[in-house]
Order: sequence, then C-alpha cells, then structure tokens
Amino acid sequence: MNCLPIYWGLMRSGTLLDFDLHKDTPDRLNDDLVEGRLDIAPISLVEYLRHADELLLLPDLAVGSDGPVLSVNLVSTRPLDQLDQRRVALGSTSRTGVLLAKMLLQQQYGVTPEYFRCLPDLSTMLLEADAGVVIGDVALRALYEAPKRGLSVTDLGQAWRDWTGLPMVFAVWAVRRDFAAAHPGVVKDVHQAFLRSRDLCLSELDEVATAAARWEPFDAATLAGYFRTLDFSLGDRQVAGLSEFARRAAELGEAPALPTGRPDFFVD
Repeated sequence: MNCLPIYWGLMRSGTLLDFDLHKDTPDRLNDDLVEGRLDIAPISLVEYLRHADELLLLPDLAVGSDGPVLSVNLVSTRPLDQLDQRRVALGSTSRTGVLLAKMLLQQQYGVTPEYFRCLPDLSTMLLEADAGVVIGDVALRALYEAPKRGLSVTDLGQAWRDWTGLPMVFAVWAVRRDFAAAHPGVVKDVHQAFLRSRDLCLSELDEVATAAARWEPFDAATLAGYFRTLDFSLGDRQVAGLSEFARRAAELGEAPALPTGRPDFFVD
C-alpha cells in the first residue's frame, strides 16, 4: 500500500499501455531485480546496499519518512532497555525495518535480544516474545490496539529521526546497471513516468485514499493521513539519511560499505 502513490498516476495517464508492470511481494521483487528477472523495481534499502555494485538508484524517488512512518513499528511488553536476552519476534518481511530495529536495540539501548521469525500476527508473536517488529497493516492496527492492551509502540521511523536527526529511507527504486547502459532512453521514460505519477497522486491524496479504502481495511481518513506521513522524495537530506544507515549497516557487517559513502544514481 505504501507504493500506491507512486503507481496511482500510471493508471490515470495511460502509461501502463507502454510498459509491463509486474506485481509481487516485496521480497520477490527484491530477488527478481537482483537476479535480473526485472529491469527496474522498488527494492528494500538493505537489499540495494547488498547489491549496489549491480544497481543504480532512480533520483528523487523513495519510500521513507522524516519522523513517524506509522507502518514500521516495534511493539513491546516492556521498556526497550529491558530486552537484553529476551525474545523478539520478527513478524516482518521488511528487511530494512528488521535491521533498523536491531540497530536501535543494540546501539541505542545496549541490548542483545534473541530474535526469531514468525507469522506477522501481533497476538501470536507476543505469546512467544516480549516484543515484535511489524510492518504494514499489522503495524498500523497496532497503533490503535496496543495502548488498549498495555503495550508500547516504538515508531521506527521516528526513532531513527530522534537518534540521528535524519530522515529514514525504507525503499528505493533501482535499475540494473547493465540495463541502464543498454537502454538509457527507456529508463529515463520510466523514471519520468514515476515522478509524474507521484506528483499527480500527492495533489489528489484524498481521492486516492477514498479509492484505496474500498479494498483496504482502513477508512479513507486513516489512509490519507498515512500517505501524507510518508516521504516519497530522495533529496539531499534523504540521501544523507540513507548514507548514514549504509555506514551503520556496514559497521555491523550487514552490507558492504558504499565505495564513496553515497549511492550511485542513474543520470540521463
């Protein structure tokens, strides 16, 4: 759902008549781009960092937040500084969100929990763990349900902002370097189509939210507020946040260091 504002305008403009749009889960899109089955795709920031030598970022296009993100949360039964050697459930397929939670707990709170993966159902997770990382619909529902159950919710986008003073980038759009070299005109056209789509959507967010509410388990007002919270840009501040996350990921051995400390972009 967090990518809807990038794609909304593609349907409105007729752009989809010219391109083959492939829909799948975030994990499969990550793998398909890395393995060459897709030419251009959104990709988790962590997976981009692990394969940056094969990919170029599309400028000014991302999913992130400069403060709360609402849909990437760490839900806990106890204060975070009391999670050392406690079980933490990773009910999330968000590779970036999971790594951010681990960074926060280890480097900010000085704890080393015992992590395990399970289905992203908050009640099930907390039967077996003292905390859990959730994203998407589960995370949005947790914002409303957790306080009633005496649980604390840490918005990981806000936690990163408080910790570093920088925006958090969760996903980027990337193109394979070999494809960009062979088809720069196509990449330029796709990139411009995404930017036009995003800008159209941001000018019509209430309409987009009303349409999305027909098939999502949230009302239009909740979705409009969510879309307005997200940051779909990738300017200087966002790149600084991305680069800081990359530096910390490299220190933890989770991804190779970026050679220049900053990502490489497609230039048309």
